[in-house]
Amino acid sequence: MAPAKKKAAQQDRRGAVLIISMIFVLIFSALAVSMATMSGTNAQLASNQHKVGCAIASTESGLEAMRFWLNRVEFPSSTSPSNYFGTIVSNLQSDLAANSITNVAVYNDGTIPPVPLDSASGQNFEGEILIDANNANIMQLSAIGGGNNITRTIRVQYDIQAYEYPIFDFGLATKGPVHFLGNPTVTGVNSNSEADIFIESNNNNLAMLVTGNTNFDGDISVANTIANVALMGAVQIAGDIGQTALDNHVTIGAESPQFPVPDTQHFQQYATGTVIDSSTDLSNSMTLTNATIAAGTDPNFLGNITIEGILYIEQPNVVTFEENVALNGMIVADGDVNNPGTNSISFLGNFAANTYPSGVQFDAIRQETGSSIVAPGFSASFSGNFAALGGVMAVSGAHFSGNVNAVIEGTILNYSDNPTVIEGNSRLNFDRSDNITVPAGFDTHRILKYNPASYEEIPQ
Repeated sequence: MAPAKKKAAQQDRRGAVLIISMIFVLIFSALAVSMATMSGTNAQLASNQHKVGCAIASTESGLEAMRFWLNRVEFPSSTSPSNYFGTIVSNLQSDLAANSITNVAVYNDGTIPPVPLDSASGQNFEGEILIDANNANIMQLSAIGGGNNITRTIRVQYDIQAYEYPIFDFGLATKGPVHFLGNPTVTGVNSNSEADIFIESNNNNLAMLVTGNTNFDGDISVANTIANVALMGAVQIAGDIGQTALDNHVTIGAESPQFPVPDTQHFQQYATGTVIDSSTDLSNSMTLTNATIAAGTDPNFLGNITIEGILYIEQPNVVTFEENVALNGMIVADGDVNNPGTNSISFLGNFAANTYPSGVQFDAIRQETGSSIVAPGFSASFSGNFAALGGVMAVSGAHFSGNVNAVIEGTILNYSDNPTVIEGNSRLNFDRSDNITVPAGFDTHRILKYNPASYEEIPQ
């Protein structure tokens, strides 16, 4: 009977093998189905992520496209905040039309209609600009980008602010050449760049003449591509000497920044004091408080003069100060840079500028900072000791023939093609530590400045 039992056991084992084989088939089948399902899910996830990535890329493209055009927006600072929105929209519309841009548009309500990016995938962006409801000096830009039924929205802000003219990055900036007839020292009090010099000199190929030894902290930039500089003595510029100084710190063919013309009539509102005219006795020392010099007076002040607040000079005028002048405020002369004529201001005695005095009558003008002499269309000459300048001096012609040893808290800006002349062993020390980026009188334009910290993706 033993062989029969053995045969039965073998048949039982063969049955068990079949069952086990079927179990493995079922397991592998389930795994295969699971892997197929997972593969399909991953493919769908990858497809969705691709679509989301395309939507974000479309939105970013829209932001960058509009950022290009918004960076070009510029309008007068006299624009009322209530008109900012309409002015920005109009500016954009005009700029797009002037450049024959037809695929990007801005409607009068600030809406930016869909702009195709990829017709095959349906990618596009659209958007909207508006003024922040809580702050008229903030403009918001929303961009919506996408395709294939998936969109993303990003919102950013632009600050509506005064334009900062690059010309005020220089210590001395002049349209004409510069003549240092002596041994000049030009220093930056806090950094070398405060003493940088820009010379346009388009009508004169001798951009700079120095007859003695030079010691300049800052770099020298000349716009005229065929101009040269003549430094006849020992040369030191930004710590380098000789030819090394010229090679490393003198640039010929530099880009010319704009020479902005200030709004002098803005300051008339402060000239509420004495009016100097042909009937005024000028033989004694005087204190001029928020005063005006009437057009055609051509006054010759014989005594010491203290200017408090503003001295507003109408054109035409030839103004002469025979003795010392203490400027506790600002001199503004309403001249024409394109037609200066004989307009001039001459300081024959010592000159020094200080801060505004105390007193309620100066409260309003005390907010006007960063400028000292704003006189486009007037030449200015200094024959005595030139000791201090509390801000920008903007004139059409500058001549220093006395002892120049001054701290200048701003830029000397000359609109004239005639040389800026500085005689003697002059020392100009430029100090812009107060960082007045928009000097008084030069707040003439508004621009849109992107605020990267405002970047925000809006939840769908």
